[in-house]
Amino acid sequence: MEDGQYASGTDFKTIFGLYEFDRKLRCLLFSALEELEVHLRAQLSYFHTHNYGSTGYMNPDSFNFRHNHADFTVRLDDLANKSDKIPFVAHHVEKYNSQFPLWVIMELFTFGMLSYFYAEMLTPDQKKLAYTVFKTSVAEAKSWLYCCTNLRNMCAHSRRLYNSVFSVIPVNLPVSDKSAERKLFASVMALRGLYPSDNKWNNEFMTAMSALFDEYSDVILLRHIGFPSDWETIMRK
Repeated sequence: MEDGQYASGTDFKTIFGLYEFDRKLRCLLFSALEELEVHLRAQLSYFHTHNYGSTGYMNPDSFNFRHNHADFTVRLDDLANKSDKIPFVAHHVEKYNSQFPLWVIMELFTFGMLSYFYAEMLTPDQKKLAYTVFKTSVAEAKSWLYCCTNLRNMCAHSRRLYNSVFSVIPVNLPVSDKSAERKLFASVMALRGLYPSDNKWNNEFMTAMSALFDEYSDVILLRHIGFPSDWETIMRK
């Protein structure tokens, strides 16, 4: 409450239950985001290398007009320098004079850099990837990747998800309640839109999330994370 006092009826069991629910929810989401991250690395590196060669990413002409190539190369150098003790990095520094094929250097990319890489690609390339890999539009792919980057960072840094207001709103998602746009539900729907396996999403992720909600049904309110009562029907792929 605003005066620093606990609301009437609050007890330690409820507070601890919410803490544990949030912790387990972050772990579940982080696992799904990790699968998406691996998928993105594979798809982006394959597509770009196939079209521009193994080191084509060093050519600014392979990116759109918004791309700041000088800044990009500084970021790449910084990644390599900070990871110079990793065997595959040391190998390419010593044997190939720090010439990294895209599929190698991309192993060092954060989720945010993967999202950035897609957003900086040439428009025809963005469209082809959006259509063939993400099965959506460029605008949605870029927006949802940005949302997933934000969600991934929240999970990685143990930020509270329950009853939190999100700063990033994904575009074109079936959210009937506008207040849910800034809740967890919208970001999870963005993850759903990009997730690479319908079968794993429906039979593993959805099953685990439903079980987690059931486990903590006595302490959580779904509206505090923006989930409607029919979330399972809406979220199934």
